[in-house]
Amino acid sequence: MTFDPTLVVGPELLAQDGIGVVAPFDFALDRELWRWTPDDVSLFMTRLPYVPVPVTVEMATALSDHSIVRQATRDVLAPEPLAVAYACASGSFIRGKAGEQGLHGTILAAGAPAAATTSGALVESLRLLNATRVAVVTPYIDAVTDRLVSFLGEHGITVVSSVGMGLLSHIWKVGYGEIVSAVSTVDGPDAEAVFISCTNVPTYDIIAPLEELIRKPVLTANQVTMCSALRAMGRSAAGPGQSLVQLIRPTAA
Repeated sequence: MTFDPTLVVGPELLAQDGIGVVAPFDFALDRELWRWTPDDVSLFMTRLPYVPVPVTVEMATALSDHSIVRQATRDVLAPEPLAVAYACASGSFIRGKAGEQGLHGTILAAGAPAAATTSGALVESLRLLNATRVAVVTPYIDAVTDRLVSFLGEHGITVVSSVGMGLLSHIWKVGYGEIVSAVSTVDGPDAEAVFISCTNVPTYDIIAPLEELIRKPVLTANQVTMCSALRAMGRSAAGPGQSLVQLIRPTAA
């Protein structure tokens, strides 16, 4: 039987641009990142090496080691992404402002055309929203949450209230109800925005409803990471009803 290729009819394959994503070994929310991604952008994922410790300052510090981030960046460059995102909130704020800047520089030095880190993306997003007073929700123990508060303070951003869930593992199992409850605990009139930390916390479906409920921007770790990476390559994120997504417009053609 002879195969006739003209009989196969379908849509043209979209040309794909790519984002390389460097994520912690325990990252479990690949599918959530894709929800902010336009159809003609692909994510190329790689994991940092396993560290057999709970989610503490020590783990976050290990995940921010420049040598492993450099190697992970080089590994994910094979499919030629237009940007590389370091998708870990604690790993990018744990060493403070200088530590985040060092990570960003390490990714670029490893060959990435453009770079984003979760904590750097958070600062960028708050500035775009003109928000300098925020309420913070984290899944972390207090020692890690305190590092986030300090990091934001170095950037002139005041944390007016914060709550940590005290989790040492299995953060991806946090439910939407727990997150909404935590937001209701920390939100108040002094906060211009709310930030939900950790790329291992699922948030996509509750951002828009929360914003409608509390009448202010709600930012999350995965959201700011994807918006920043896409913006760096001249693209916009998907995310109906999300203030940050609607605000951000690409800087490149």
